[in-house]
Amino acid sequence: MTEVTPFLSDALVGAAAAFVVFAVVVLYRVVKGPTMQDRVIAVNVVGSNTVVILALLAAAFGESGFLDVALVYALLNFLMSIAISKFTVDRGDVI
Repeated sequence: MTEVTPFLSDALVGAAAAFVVFAVVVLYRVVKGPTMQDRVIAVNVVGSNTVVILALLAAAFGESGFLDVALVYALLNFLMSIAISKFTVDRGDVI
């Protein structure tokens, strides 16, 4: 990967920290969501934030291995969303 300046690296880590704060805020909806659909979407948002955080950290530190982990996690996040949605439909929790 290309060399990242210290200012850009700090900016990317700061952006990753902002996404971490946002993910923690969304965790409230995971716990207190009034419906199962709210919880599924909130878990999906947290998973997507995790992928973005990993990508930002990969760019900040110049580690391409983080991008591999982010890609695998994105695929698992998608499959988890589909599985939970199918489970809620089969149980009859969908309005």
